[in-house]
Amino acid sequence: MVDVLEVAERMWRGDAAAPALTTVSNDLTEVADGTAFVWSLANVSVFRTGDQLVLVDTGSEFMGGNIHEAVRSWTPEPVHTAVYSHGHIDHVFGILRFEGEGRPARVVAHENVPPRFDRYAMTADYNSIVNIRQFSLPGIRWPTEYRYPDETYRDALTLEVGGEVFELHHAKGETDDATWTWVPARRVLCTGDLFIWASPNAGNPQKVQRYPIEWARAARQMAELGADVLLPGHGVPIVGSGRIREALSDVAELLESLHDQTVALMNEGATLDTILHTVKSPPHLLERPYLRPTYDDPEFVVRNVWRLYGGWWDGDPASLKPAPTRDLARELAALAGGPHVLAERAEKLATQGDLRLAGHLAELAALASPEEHPTRVKVNELRAANETSVMAKGIFNGAARESRDAMQKGESQ
Repeated sequence: MVDVLEVAERMWRGDAAAPALTTVSNDLTEVADGTAFVWSLANVSVFRTGDQLVLVDTGSEFMGGNIHEAVRSWTPEPVHTAVYSHGHIDHVFGILRFEGEGRPARVVAHENVPPRFDRYAMTADYNSIVNIRQFSLPGIRWPTEYRYPDETYRDALTLEVGGEVFELHHAKGETDDATWTWVPARRVLCTGDLFIWASPNAGNPQKVQRYPIEWARAARQMAELGADVLLPGHGVPIVGSGRIREALSDVAELLESLHDQTVALMNEGATLDTILHTVKSPPHLLERPYLRPTYDDPEFVVRNVWRLYGGWWDGDPASLKPAPTRDLARELAALAGGPHVLAERAEKLATQGDLRLAGHLAELAALASPEEHPTRVKVNELRAANETSVMAKGIFNGAARESRDAMQKGESQ
């Protein structure tokens, strides 16, 4: 059995030998009296209140059996209430295992969770495509049926279960339906995905709007609670009020910096291109073991700030009503002397380390001629290898797979 608190200590110190965040145990650890934590793909926090349980998040469909088994190895008491920290599918499907025991639970969530589930059902095929690309996992099928909450709230809600108080607070952050839960008698804070042991997921390039400044405000509010134990949506617990305050304050500072730099440049009339290549993350924050850009990328957060306040147009007149990209590629290839010239230059730039410019030319070359797909494969695989975030790696590797598929189809025709 993994000692999650020992792992947490090593991760806080930045121990290079500590497990990666993609490593999960699905083991249950009692982190305080009557308070347990299951370290899973999406974590589950369990509170024993009298002769019944409160869950904050319930885990994913794939890990639901493991989570149920872990909880039942600790206690047989029924689940009275389950709180969804938000509506992402890795947090909401484990409840079905507990209700499968024949004892229905009360599910509580923010009022924006049901509309999220409705949207997920409407765009299930699109979400399948996006997540196959993002996580490089072929065969993902996005669900269309959900366990909707029995009770929703708008701003805040106090629950009493077994004589104990659970304070639910709404915040915008990674989602518009986030709930963080404070258990004052135990000094335990459940953040959901408002803390994930990585640079905040406030910029995902393939998904709906994120809310960086609201996220920062929520982090500062949570930092002031004086919690002794922080149980995150992903990653491992943080123990100690000083550490918790530091971690949440650092999350807020990073998001505030990205937000404020972007807004200042927008107010100067800068284009998105200028902003993307001007805004910089405070380097001391990205060195924190809990803020490294291993999932999202701070550059993507800048784009989300632009999208939130400025709309979809990037400030380039040519992009307002553009020509088809394939037509542009063919025109530029003709001017350059052929698609192969673009491809050769792309490969040279890639070897010189200019992967951004190489990416543009490789894309244009492949659009102008299917014969240049091998260069698109090479450049995008190299780009993926040089990225730290799962999101960037997934998109670049996805592009390489698309080109390999196109090459195979061409050979079979």
